[in-house]
Amino acid sequence: MRILHILNHTQRQNGHVHAAVDLACAQAALGHDVCIASGGGDFDPLLHSKGVSTVRVDHKRSIPSLAKAVFSLRRHIREFGAEVVHAHMMTSAVLAFPICKIAGIPLITTVHNEFEKSATLMGLGTRVIAVSDAVGAAMQRRGVSASKLNVVLNGTIGSSRLEGRMEEPAALLSPSILFVGGLHPRKGLPDLFHAFDIVHESFPAARLYVVGDGPFRKSYEETVSSLACAAAVTFVGSARDPYPYMLAADIFVLPSHADPAPLVLSEAREAGCAIIGTEVDGIPQLLEDGKAGILVPPRDPSSLANAISDLLRVPEQIATWKVKSQLRIENLTIDRVARETMQVYLAAAAPRRAKMAAAEQK
Repeated sequence: MRILHILNHTQRQNGHVHAAVDLACAQAALGHDVCIASGGGDFDPLLHSKGVSTVRVDHKRSIPSLAKAVFSLRRHIREFGAEVVHAHMMTSAVLAFPICKIAGIPLITTVHNEFEKSATLMGLGTRVIAVSDAVGAAMQRRGVSASKLNVVLNGTIGSSRLEGRMEEPAALLSPSILFVGGLHPRKGLPDLFHAFDIVHESFPAARLYVVGDGPFRKSYEETVSSLACAAAVTFVGSARDPYPYMLAADIFVLPSHADPAPLVLSEAREAGCAIIGTEVDGIPQLLEDGKAGILVPPRDPSSLANAISDLLRVPEQIATWKVKSQLRIENLTIDRVARETMQVYLAAAAPRRAKMAAAEQK
């Protein structure tokens, strides 16, 4: 099948870009002809090395730029001979919709960030992929018909993007607690800071490592500086490859307030971490509803502190939860994601293919 993906750019800092790049490479590995139309970025060399072609489509949100993007995208779709177009963000879906409608090409949209109001526009797709059951339910509440919704849970294991990564654990002081992600309010980091402050009273040797960057880093550093545990918290900053930190961590914590289906949990489980996550959005599904990781209420530092303390108090439990993280780990492979996505494509393309076959027989 000839598949054209559309996304704003191919820079490293966005989770939806990671998911789209993983999928495109996996589809090419399955023998499909795959192209990505975007503003370009860090991952283009990787895409080319995996047989995925790229073309430039500017996604800048100005009327002149968007008008030019529509004509450019229309040309690329026609020249590539796309049988299916897959949009990964709102702007991409809006650009592709009229082109696909006129050309009769199925438009697939993936809802990566359901918490954004503009996610409703992803309902423009012929078929809409939700990255977790929670996102699927949320999109139905927004008015997207269940008949056009498909859930394809995120997964990263076996991703081309992660090939050649460091397998040597980072040098962390133990007992170590790790967070990896963007420093944004929806990730719930202040809850983790206050929880760790409670934990540190009873376990002064414990250390918290924060891997990632974002617009709230300075604010978070100021928050931590006012806490008694300040000397035990390390802001590592952005890491091109956070996997060594996961390999070294005693406990991985994701205290999110909103998280549709965080890729980082797939990576943390592959690294064999003992995991604590909040019971929001796609996190329970990625943690097998609490069987592969401990679930705590969101926005509740006391409950989070209790969960961390329980593990530190009985170190054998950390080892137990590391083993539990491997439960049904095979469900988090990118190969599974690619194959389930292809089933969505085939269902969406079936009417057009049947019409074309009938025309050829006349």
